[in-house]
Amino acid sequence: MMTPAVTRRFPAARLLMGCAAALVLMPTISQANDAQIRFQLDWRFEGPAAPFLMAAEKGYFAEEGLDVQIDSGSGSAGAINRVASGAYEMGFGDLNALIEFLAENPDGPGIQGVYIVYDGTPAAVFARKENGIESPADLAGKTIAAPAFDTGYRAWGVFAAANDLAADAVAWQNVDPALRETLLTRGDVDAITGFYFTSLLNLEERGMSEDDLTIMPFPDYGVPLYGNAIIASESFAEENPEAVQGFLRAFNRALGETIADPDAAIEYVKNRDGLINVEMETRRLKLALESVVDTPDAREHGVGGVDEERLIEAIQLVADAYDLPSVPSPDQVFSSRYLPPTEERMLFTAEGE
Repeated sequence: MMTPAVTRRFPAARLLMGCAAALVLMPTISQANDAQIRFQLDWRFEGPAAPFLMAAEKGYFAEEGLDVQIDSGSGSAGAINRVASGAYEMGFGDLNALIEFLAENPDGPGIQGVYIVYDGTPAAVFARKENGIESPADLAGKTIAAPAFDTGYRAWGVFAAANDLAADAVAWQNVDPALRETLLTRGDVDAITGFYFTSLLNLEERGMSEDDLTIMPFPDYGVPLYGNAIIASESFAEENPEAVQGFLRAFNRALGETIADPDAAIEYVKNRDGLINVEMETRRLKLALESVVDTPDAREHGVGGVDEERLIEAIQLVADAYDLPSVPSPDQVFSSRYLPPTEERMLFTAEGE
């Protein structure tokens, strides 16, 4: 009499087991269907990487149907080359380095900026006040140190021309990045160029304060160059426009939250690299936001986009300063087709509000 009852239970048991297996597999199946994006940062996991890491950890990329892998980098040129090679679909790098790449590889793989994060170049001159340097004119006859790939070094001609200074009025020392700030601290050189939010913190670590320095950020001294942008492989973007649009929506959302609360945002950097100095990286993030993200243009027109006339001018300035073999077109350098709507990119209140 027991056998029929036992027999009747088997189909139900198998059904329950099948449902359980389906529940276990659902996340795996869902993740497998997500668009895969390998993303290359320009540098280590430091403060300015916060919105990227926040978008990943808070699930903003996942909500857009994306499976995003974010890796640290070793410079803008490396990020651009890795996207060009196909090792990464998207990345974060200096728009001026992208202009240089496109000029030198006219028949190579297309790469475009798709979202301007740093509305101005972070390049700046840091000079010793005690050496009588208070303005660009005072740099004449002085010695400046920087690595050969440094944006400030490469774009020195733009800075010099904007400030009525002959490009050859200074002597340059090509130095290792790790030695740059040390040389200035020791007084071995009169000035250096470097990213504002990197060199300032490095100098402070070595005992120099802002009171000891004359700091000349390039954007404040007539240099209209853009800074870092999110870049994408042109072929990937054309084949997967919704994935690129979704990435930018998620990033834009995280950037807004980062602007609103940098102290909270830095936790996502710490979660990725537990060895960071939280206080220093919070300050680095705030310096980056204040100096090159929160700009009059960003307040008036929203973050992420470009002014076409300014972009044309910037491309030509880079071509001249870098002595490039050709001049890329604005459409080669930047595409606005993937950007979120302007109203979603108004992350700052307008000036005076």
